[in-house]
Amino acid sequence: MGELFTEMFDTVGGGSIFIVIFLLFGATVFTLIMSAFLVAIVRGLMQWNRNNQAPLTTVPASIVAKRGHVSGGSGDNSSSTSYFVTFEVRGGERHELQLTGSQFGTLVEGDRGQLSMQGTRYKGFNRTPQDQ
Repeated sequence: MGELFTEMFDTVGGGSIFIVIFLLFGATVFTLIMSAFLVAIVRGLMQWNRNNQAPLTTVPASIVAKRGHVSGGSGDNSSSTSYFVTFEVRGGERHELQLTGSQFGTLVEGDRGQLSMQGTRYKGFNRTPQDQ
């Protein structure tokens, strides 16, 4: 029985077992990569749908942190920057929302005002004048 097993897998259609292993490995890697892309797409669509279903809320908030995340930019490739601002609402709950560069540039840590958001979408921030 062992000889039959060895004979079956030593050559497959005149080829080597290494070809079969290579093809199986390639198919597995391809399947894993495609699965990861599909999962990312489904998660993005689900978040988009949740944001569409969420009500537009405006709450008192203060800006507690700002950060940028640079990706890419090696060699001849250009880089891109994502901008995030962390808002703290009453009760100490924090929301980190992604903004555009122009929105990011107009906000300062420590500002207080009214935050408008829809789910995880930033809709605006109106400062309230600070006491002097």
